Order: sequence, then structure tokens, then C-alpha cells
Amino acid sequence: MTLGHNGPQVSKLGFGAMRMSPVWGGPAREEKESIATIQAALDNGINFINTGDFYGAGHNEMLVGKAIKGRRNDAFISVKFGAIFHGGQMLGLDLRPIAIKNFINYSLMRLGVDTIDLYQPCRLDNSVPVEDVIGTVADLIKEGKVRYLGVSEITAAQLRQANAVYPVSALEIGYSLADRQIESELLPTAKELGIGVVAFANTAEGLLTGNMTAPLPANGYHHHFSRFQGDNLVKNLEKVEVLKDMAADKGFTPSQLAIAWVNAQGEHIMPLVSINQRSRLQENMAAMDITFTADELNTLNTTFAPGAILGSTYLQR
Repeated sequence: MTLGHNGPQVSKLGFGAMRMSPVWGGPAREEKESIATIQAALDNGINFINTGDFYGAGHNEMLVGKAIKGRRNDAFISVKFGAIFHGGQMLGLDLRPIAIKNFINYSLMRLGVDTIDLYQPCRLDNSVPVEDVIGTVADLIKEGKVRYLGVSEITAAQLRQANAVYPVSALEIGYSLADRQIESELLPTAKELGIGVVAFANTAEGLLTGNMTAPLPANGYHHHFSRFQGDNLVKNLEKVEVLKDMAADKGFTPSQLAIAWVNAQGEHIMPLVSINQRSRLQENMAAMDITFTADELNTLNTTFAPGAILGSTYLQR
């Protein structure tokens, strides 16, 4: 697919490396397997590799750097910046131009590259004017440290603001059958402006995998969100049964169908999938070849109509 107007050609399936690192205080994945998994993805033509400078305090970027060593041209590297973590907790954002100019140098060093392909603030919170944040990345593009501008988890109005400062190539945003709120404004705005969409959380934090049962274990992070609590979870899982039945009929997993649905939403939309080990790679690649009949799409779009999933997650805005 093409990212943005006359932008770079990238794989239609994106590789999310975040879960290989201890972002929320958990343990890191086994390094050799992580590196081998990224390299296997590259071997199979998946060149869009997504990371962030705050994923494990730089751990993720170093992993990616080791994986692409000697084959830089095989990878299109997307880096998010701006989040400040301490003790496994997000403290907030630092989007000051002076901070961004500092972040980029550390990222280049950890990745072992001269240029980052796509560089993007992880969010915008109005602490710094949009023009200053985007203008700083534009300056980095002029300096040759960055090739393309991306944005992440923003509103339609912010997307227009950013694109007016410098052409945005990609919007990274949560999108799934269970999280369709961006269809009203944000997706149409991105399409109008010719911006590629990098869609993460395709299985809605596990809800659409078909493996979730109520009630959830008491110590999980899901309990922070009303979607996964009490009757909300029970009713939401009833809808997931429709997805499970269709997946069984088609000979795939519910997760594969969830990814396939996102893929089917447009040539400008890329499913960004977290892949932690080589054994999961073929399963996720196979999801990209799944097609739906008109009746199947109607069933999914009706069952998972916007607002049909009860309760909220951090993706709600």
C-alpha cells in the first residue's frame, strides 16, 4: 500500500514490536526469538516495523536495531515519541521542540540508523501547540533525520491542523469491529486528505480473540475498563459468539477474521498486528488473504455496529 499522497510503498500488514518489551512493567520477551521474529517478518515481505522510544525505555528500539542490522533497506521503521514512563506508569507527554530534538538522537543511536522512516508524536494533548510539535518534525525531515511525518491517536480537527503545517503520511489509531467510533469523523478526514491509516488493536485488547471468558481474572489490566466488567462483558461476549461461529465456518480463528475485517475496510488501511514469536507469523499473514461475502460483512457490521459493544476502553475518545 501507499502511505499518503505519493508516499512510500509499504506492506499492507504492519508489524507491531511493542509487546516484545516491558512497556507496562512486565518482563521482556526472549531476545533471540524477538529478533528472529522481526527478521522472519522481513523475510516474508512485511517491511513496516512499528516501535516507540518509550517501549521499555529504549529496549524495543535496540531490539529492532539488532534485527535490521545489515538489512536496513528491507525495513520501513515507524517510531512514536513523546510519552514519559516511570516505574511502569505513564506520567504524561513531553512534546516540547527541545525534547523532540533530544528524543530523535537517542532513537537514531538505539536503532543504529541515520534516518527514521516515519516519526510521530504518540498523542497530542494541547500542552504544546500542534504547529510547534509538527513543525519540529518537519525541521527534522529537512535535516534528513526523518523521511515522513506520522501522527497517532488524535482527533479529526488535530489531523487537519497537523496536515496544514506539513503533509501527514500516516495516522496511527485503534480500530476494530469493537471500536468503530473513528468512522464518523476521523477516518473520513484521513481519506479526504489522502493519509494512510495504520490501525492497531484489531482484536480490541483480546475481546475479539474468542478466548476471553467472564469473569476475567481479578489481577488483569482489563478491569480498569468498563467494557470488561460485569454485565457489559457478558453481553459483549455474546456478540463475539457470532464472530466465533463465522470463523469456525470459514476455517479460521476469530482473531484472523478480526484482522481481515480491518484489512477489508480500504486499500489505505493497514492492520498493525503485535507479533511476538515466529509461530504466530503465518497465522497473521494468512488473515490478509481472507475475503468476506456481502452477507458475511453485513452480519459483522450489524452485530458490531458502532456502539454495540458496551462500556469503554482507553481507545474511546
